[in-house]
Amino acid sequence: MSRRPSSTQVDQLRGLMQQLFRRFGALAADSTPCGVPLSMAHAHALMVTRARGELSQRELGAELRIDKSNVARLCARMVEAGHAAQRPCADDGRSRLLSLTERGQRLAREVEAASAARFGALLAALPA
Repeated sequence: MSRRPSSTQVDQLRGLMQQLFRRFGALAADSTPCGVPLSMAHAHALMVTRARGELSQRELGAELRIDKSNVARLCARMVEAGHAAQRPCADDGRSRLLSLTERGQRLAREVEAASAARFGALLAALPA
């Protein structure tokens, strides 16, 4: 039997989560919480693409949970920054495939290292 949380409990959880996101730096549009000068979506797109290799915009959007128009703009920014390249999908000319350039690969490794360091520092600060 599950119990329904009180409105006070909901408000407390909501407040704590908001505080966590703000203190972690998740709301900064121009840098990741790890201090890399990219949006969080851009940083996550780099890491996902590095891990998966070439993938479609649709696949990237599904992985990041962002809609088609936002993923298209994100991919365009990545291409413009020299972090990614796109090409039409051979099976479906309307689909675009995204892959990282060498510059994008290097940046993805930097983002992953900065992320690991940040989370390591957070874990180290927690009491046993």
